[in-house]
Amino acid sequence: MNTENRIELPTAASPLRIGTRGSPLALAQAHETRDRLERAFDLPQDAFDIVVIKTTGDDRTLIDADRPLKEIGNKGLFTREIEEDLLAGKIDIAVHSMKDMPTDQPQGLVLDCYLPREDVRDAFVAPSYAGIADLPKGTTVGTSSLRRRAQLLHKRPDLNVVEFRGNLQTRLKKLDDGIAACTFLAMAGLNRLNLTDVPRTAIDPSDMLPAVAQGAIGIERRCDDARVAQMLAAIHDTDTGLRLAAERAFLATLDGSCETPIAGLADLSGGDLTLRGEILSPDGRTAHSGQISGLAKDGEALGQRLAKDLLGQAGPGFFDWRS
Repeated sequence: MNTENRIELPTAASPLRIGTRGSPLALAQAHETRDRLERAFDLPQDAFDIVVIKTTGDDRTLIDADRPLKEIGNKGLFTREIEEDLLAGKIDIAVHSMKDMPTDQPQGLVLDCYLPREDVRDAFVAPSYAGIADLPKGTTVGTSSLRRRAQLLHKRPDLNVVEFRGNLQTRLKKLDDGIAACTFLAMAGLNRLNLTDVPRTAIDPSDMLPAVAQGAIGIERRCDDARVAQMLAAIHDTDTGLRLAAERAFLATLDGSCETPIAGLADLSGGDLTLRGEILSPDGRTAHSGQISGLAKDGEALGQRLAKDLLGQAGPGFFDWRS
């Protein structure tokens, strides 16, 4: 492509360094990013170097302790160390699951490249049950997501929800060990790892609205790296960018974090965008939801407006439990 003639492309001697977490899913996302750049610029695989970086969220002692994320320090839990290495020049780009990303960017970094979005839905995963409605009263359900916990308890307050920390493989093992009768995973993660043998049922977003930016991969870079900016522009998916602009503006206006049960999903139809949003109390007793539509190019403003509408529904003090 013409861009190749204007920028210095990576080589085996001077590879583009891709920073990522070390979980199988994170590595699959880094490999997808590398493969797309390879194809876009007709480069060999050895022109890229995948650099595994351990984050606070990858600490086995924290994972095995089954402590809620809010007790560990949720903002930047899965990103801080990677972003520090990016700022220090130890890596050239960072690949992230967008649902893990705080809405605020560290000074000097920008997130403006998104890959085509995978399946946004949650998956109900259970060896013996087909769906939430089939669970007997008092069934133990495992999840580390405050959003899923709140949504589940809103529909089924009779269930026993327990903390289910760890990466996808860890949670599947806990399920096999009988710690819980079922759990929830992202369809996107199961698809990216080709885990077709996992017993799962995709949940319609109308029944369980997904996390903001679920199923999306974002690629972060330094603001002043013009070469990387040009390379990433070649693999950026515009539709995903439009959808995430609305969803992340919605989240930012609510000051959302891993300790906040918030759900949001934007859909495109031509040049129009529809955003659905939901906020819940952690115990699931109270939920407020809404929807807004408009031009896709106005997605950020739509996200802000929907957030303010839901805050108006909830009334003063709805998020006071966060302190």
